[in-house]
Amino acid sequence: MSRNTPPGGAVPEPPLWETLIQNAKDAEAEGERLQKVLARVGFGSRRICEDLIADRRVTVNGEIAVLGRRVDVSRDEVCVDGHPVGVVPGLVYYLMNKPEGVVTTSADTHGRPTVIEMVPEEPRVFSVGRLDIETTGLLILTNDGQLTQHLTHPSRGVEKEYIAEVECGPRGVSNGALRELREGVELEDGWTAPAQVGQPEVGVLRIVIHEGRNRQVRRMCEAVGYPVIRLARTRIGPLRDTRLAPGEWRELTLDEVRALSGAVEDIDMDTIES
Repeated sequence: MSRNTPPGGAVPEPPLWETLIQNAKDAEAEGERLQKVLARVGFGSRRICEDLIADRRVTVNGEIAVLGRRVDVSRDEVCVDGHPVGVVPGLVYYLMNKPEGVVTTSADTHGRPTVIEMVPEEPRVFSVGRLDIETTGLLILTNDGQLTQHLTHPSRGVEKEYIAEVECGPRGVSNGALRELREGVELEDGWTAPAQVGQPEVGVLRIVIHEGRNRQVRRMCEAVGYPVIRLARTRIGPLRDTRLAPGEWRELTLDEVRALSGAVEDIDMDTIES
């Protein structure tokens, strides 16, 4: 019997620290190499992606990654320069100019056309937020659930810009109403956050908000006495496209996806509500 074998021949359990180290090694051995994943989604060659990792610009689940790190693309959150990166294979990102008369739900019980019917059936996507049936303009559709959660979470603030034509007299919207819209309007579901509001021409408002309440811009304008006649969303965060005709869509470029991820910022809600 070996001098290290305890009486009875039982094999001792390894120390806890050895078990933890082995578990960590086993976890890192699973999945794909990080530089390969980054190269696949368009960050450059594997050598360039290795340089990104070596420069400590890449994190996995909040921890700075090192060369040789492996990731589970279905579970791990990968960020470059602090911005989440969609690394799951098969992710798509569409930008659509939604026309009037089309709904943003996946299916409609009244048989009305939906935005989902206007893009490829596979892979299946969903809209990021909604536009009501009368409102036109930019809409993102994707199968990236992580990015969608970041863009729509109440604690995040991605700006949405709208152009609203409103009912008004020959003098346009009053300065008092513009001030109310900028400072916050009381709606049935609470006060709105401060907004950027201008009147580039009589009866036309440019409104920038970062909330996503149901029919918010329409309700804000009606609350100050100027009902909306026509409404269009012209920007989502850094995304604009004046060349997209109503009903047209295109895929976002990698730079646009990165810029959109970078636009997701935490908002100090106490400052907004004060």
